[in-house]
Amino acid sequence: MTDETLVSLGKVVKPHGIRGEIRFAPFNPTSTTVKAGSIVILRQNGAEQPRRVIAVRPHKHLQLLTLEDCTSMTAAETLVGAEVCVPASALPAPDPGEVYHRQILGLAMVTLDGTAVGTVVEIMPLPSADVCVVRADSREHLVPLVADIVKEIDVQGGRIVIDPPPGLLDI
Repeated sequence: MTDETLVSLGKVVKPHGIRGEIRFAPFNPTSTTVKAGSIVILRQNGAEQPRRVIAVRPHKHLQLLTLEDCTSMTAAETLVGAEVCVPASALPAPDPGEVYHRQILGLAMVTLDGTAVGTVVEIMPLPSADVCVVRADSREHLVPLVADIVKEIDVQGGRIVIDPPPGLLDI
């Protein structure tokens, strides 16, 4: 593929029907990045393969994708577990005051008084709120990305400022 950074939008969870349609679980169900005519990169077992999206339609909390050269259940089964990715340049610019998860990874997290909490190493999308996994030395903290806790996300400055409620950072 290219040297450009790929961004994972979700995963293929299973085939749908017998004509090669796949069930895609997007991290952001409201995203319109994957659409008919777009090119996605399927990343699986260290390999990347570009595929043109023929059709997209909603199905419960998933999306059903029809991909070029995927015309049977057998072909769709080989894609289960694949990440559906796009180049970072294909993403729309975030709205003011919003950031992409990929921009948060690697940022330092500090409290209002400047106490270091650790580095954001993962983001877990959960139904109630996305949660940052923050590591420092042998400690790990789970910090919800909610306005009551997160006071500032400074991507350029490389930090997230939080006002943790009592007990959040206790070991």
